[in-house]
Amino acid sequence: MLTYIKESVEELRNNVTLPPRAESSNLMVIVAVFSIIFALATWGVDSLFGELIQLYFTKIIN
Repeated sequence: MLTYIKESVEELRNNVTLPPRAESSNLMVIVAVFSIIFALATWGVDSLFGELIQLYFTKIIN
């Protein structure tokens, strides 16, 4: 296990490069926008199913 951790740290130090700050900022904005869109879509589907289930049980009870 210790060897794995040492090799992982070495790999990160020698082989991983970070993108420039401007590219990171652009990617962060893209991720934030898609996260918001996905959250709104999930909320919309959840609301729709909630209304359908409520309508279904209202029809059964009455």
